[in-house]
Amino acid sequence: MPEAVQSNHAGLVEKVANYLREHIVMDHFQPGQRLPERTLAVELQVSRTPLREALKILATEGLVVISPNRGAVVADVSAADMKEKAYVLSVLEQAAAELTCAIASDEDIAEFQALHYEMKAAFLRRDRQNYFRLNQDIHNQIVALSGNTTLIDMHTTLSRQLYRVRYLSNQKNEKWATAMEEHEAILAALEARDGVRVGRELRNHLGKTWIKYANGEEVRDQSGNLPG
Repeated sequence: MPEAVQSNHAGLVEKVANYLREHIVMDHFQPGQRLPERTLAVELQVSRTPLREALKILATEGLVVISPNRGAVVADVSAADMKEKAYVLSVLEQAAAELTCAIASDEDIAEFQALHYEMKAAFLRRDRQNYFRLNQDIHNQIVALSGNTTLIDMHTTLSRQLYRVRYLSNQKNEKWATAMEEHEAILAALEARDGVRVGRELRNHLGKTWIKYANGEEVRDQSGNLPG
């Protein structure tokens, strides 16, 4: 296969994976829901080959389960499993924060500040989708600046498995406001280059994210609707 064709194919697979991932994260596709290949291929105007490859990517991320009989289904992960993953993610981000504070340049901190204020602007506009995207960028930036490749790879895999948890945890405005306050504390600690404090603030923030999500799922179980 020519290199240009391979590149185009890989780009298409990535676009399809991003589309499906976003719809799962934002609860448009819900846990246990089938993802029929024929319907999705028509909707996305792609052949089944890139669609299947995209679904395999999501399966490796824990967002989709593929079986011979049912095909692709949105993963329905237990609360206990999510809680374990959230704990490990918080430990990874705490370790990354301590490394980042030790080695980040002034330019790195300035980039982080710019992301933070862009996210805050999205919060003030009540733009949840862009807020969530920028929020993920901030957490990823803290980890990326650590320079630890193993930590970065582990965080990338685990973070994708928890996208839905993090998105749904701030559906109520008061919970969203609390998350924004926690990010202000994270920024202040990072600006002070206090690695221990940044790590502590991140552990606190991610722990509360899990609690907010778990409480929201209890409401969902009782009413059948997302908390709002």
